[in-house]
Amino acid sequence: MATIGDCLQRAAELAAVSESPRLDVEVLLARVLERDRAYLYTWPERELDGTQRALFAAYIEQRLAGTPIAYILGEKEFWSLSLQVNDATLIPRPETECLVERALQLLPPTPCRVIDLGTGSGAIALALAGERPQWQVFAVDASTAAVALAEQNRCRLGLDNVTVQRGNWLAAFDAVARLDMVVSNPPYIDAADPHLQRGDVRFEPRSALVAAAGGLAAIDTIAQQACGRLEPGGWLLVEHGYRQGAAVRALLRRCGFVQTATHTDMAGCERMTEGRLPTILSGPGADG
Repeated sequence: MATIGDCLQRAAELAAVSESPRLDVEVLLARVLERDRAYLYTWPERELDGTQRALFAAYIEQRLAGTPIAYILGEKEFWSLSLQVNDATLIPRPETECLVERALQLLPPTPCRVIDLGTGSGAIALALAGERPQWQVFAVDASTAAVALAEQNRCRLGLDNVTVQRGNWLAAFDAVARLDMVVSNPPYIDAADPHLQRGDVRFEPRSALVAAAGGLAAIDTIAQQACGRLEPGGWLLVEHGYRQGAAVRALLRRCGFVQTATHTDMAGCERMTEGRLPTILSGPGADG
């Protein structure tokens, strides 16, 4: 028989594959027992039944193989939302919440049209829609599996102001309709980046991670397309790598955006860049 205390001791086995082995074991064990983590330390002598032992062992085996916790459990919290996730999409990360926060700062709570490109699980779009019921939010992804997952999350959360659709960036979006904001966490990692061989990203879809032109190709495409779809004065916000801020600002300016600025995440790393179309459209602008 195995007790909760015995199971917690298995954290040592995960040290080679995880930076937080104790937390991993606690999260997995709490799911098996359908209890919160505090319960584990209140009742360490409690014995697991056969079904629970088997499930916990299966979870540990998956984690030892490197499978991310979010994929093992099939869910991840983002902006206080519990989202279903799978290996068809990126795992939503806390760093991306700074993009959501900035989007909410830039537009009023009155009716606006916002699109999230490369939505994956729908994290950004659903977070914005939940905070701004009067916004009309579009969530677009080229992956059929991602679109299905985002729609599933939308239905679970009951967010009727979100429309999920399949498409290649803005190419399939109604050319007549104008947007107040385009947001995106696109692929931005260079194919030769050694980080692709480490940690959770080894299990995430490469198409959602890697872009040509040193990781900037997708951002370039989005910026060029956004110029023709945004209202004058509309905003573009994109997440990018921690060394890409200057390059992304220059890219946005070449496309005619002004008021370009890069923001850092909670760790102080450059994480997202914004730009605004001039109120009166003209040639390429400069920082405002």
